[in-house]
Amino acid sequence: MAADLLTIASSGARAAKAALDVTANNISNASSEGYVRRSVSVAELASNSVGSAPTAINLAGVRVTGVVRNADLFRQSEVRRTGADAARADAEVQGLENIESAVEQTGAYESIVNFEGALQQLLSDPTDTSLRASVMEQGRNLAETLNVSSSSLDAVRDGLQFEAQDGVDNVNLLSAELAKVNLRLTRASDASSDQTTLLDRRDSLLEQLSQKVGISTSFGTNGVVSVKLGNSAGPALVTGGSSGTLSMTAAADGTVSFALDGTAATLSSGSLAGKTQALTELATTRGKLDQIAASVIDAVNTAQASGVDLQGNPGQPLFSGTSAADIAMVASSSSAIATAPAGSGANSRDASNITAMQNALANADPAGAMNTLLFDISSAVAGRSVTRDALDSVASTAKIALQAQAGVDLDHEAVNLVRYQQAFQASGRVMQVASDIFDSILSIR
Repeated sequence: MAADLLTIASSGARAAKAALDVTANNISNASSEGYVRRSVSVAELASNSVGSAPTAINLAGVRVTGVVRNADLFRQSEVRRTGADAARADAEVQGLENIESAVEQTGAYESIVNFEGALQQLLSDPTDTSLRASVMEQGRNLAETLNVSSSSLDAVRDGLQFEAQDGVDNVNLLSAELAKVNLRLTRASDASSDQTTLLDRRDSLLEQLSQKVGISTSFGTNGVVSVKLGNSAGPALVTGGSSGTLSMTAAADGTVSFALDGTAATLSSGSLAGKTQALTELATTRGKLDQIAASVIDAVNTAQASGVDLQGNPGQPLFSGTSAADIAMVASSSSAIATAPAGSGANSRDASNITAMQNALANADPAGAMNTLLFDISSAVAGRSVTRDALDSVASTAKIALQAQAGVDLDHEAVNLVRYQQAFQASGRVMQVASDIFDSILSIR
């Protein structure tokens, strides 16, 4: 009896000490990013009953079977999925906001309106040098403003492409690290503390990876994870101890595409997908801006060719270029404005050609096109912001649910400290009782 008590009590003390160690580790890592709460798994220690009577009491205590991570694969998957969607929406909105600023803050719309207004004023006296100078100045300001808008869009494009390339590099680093963790997991003992640490690292890498690209995962019995881009039918990014290489290619219009080990890959979520969408929107915006610049150049220069300048010479182009990036005022003197129709003499007060120029601009409607462009961008920002906020809320809810299940609750751990301390003390008391019984038996004469 005394020997049995000692065995049972010592096993209980060892189990209680292991539980205390795990509880202390939980408390110390309560603020550690990616740490999943641990608990000790125990099982009854079966005694060898061979040769014992059928009714004999055979008790042997308890044994620690391992350290258990309180992780929920479904909730972790939800955090990755919702986080990827939120990251895509956030990256897209940031890119759209930068596009909006690049076009709106340069005052392109106002410059077009001011140029058209200067032409309207010139109708009152086509020979007035100050009015002519005003048209030239507003035309020059229009060209320079469109140049700045184009340069600003270039800066936004370069920034998005740099961030996208940095994201690609991070994906490759994370996937390579995940492959290394897979290799270590194949060598780790089941339910060991080393394995639980590796599993924490694995899950942290998966969450970081999902912020960059949408992924689907499948897990082996030893915790090894296989990762595919997008859904389960997507190309393999990580398989066992090997990882693929993601690459990015930029097109002439600034949009980007991706390939995994040379095979084209489509990204539908994650921050890289959001930047891709923003770059696509930027290319569309640039195309519309170039069309506006081209319509101004064509309308003004065509009207110029149909009239004569202040000296009675055939009208020459006021603008050069074909897009917002290269539009420029090429006329050096205000007298170059062809206000009179062809065949008119010098200093003609006939302003019919200016009227024709205004009509051409009205038909092209660059101010209306610019206003529509700004409205479209603002509407896109507003609409996508609503979507982003909704996705952020969903992602936040998923994280809270996971944290409640897998995170460390200090109040709960404090209760466990008392519980396991009492269990340890009780086991010690049992050993003391066993010793007293053994001593009592030995003292009988």
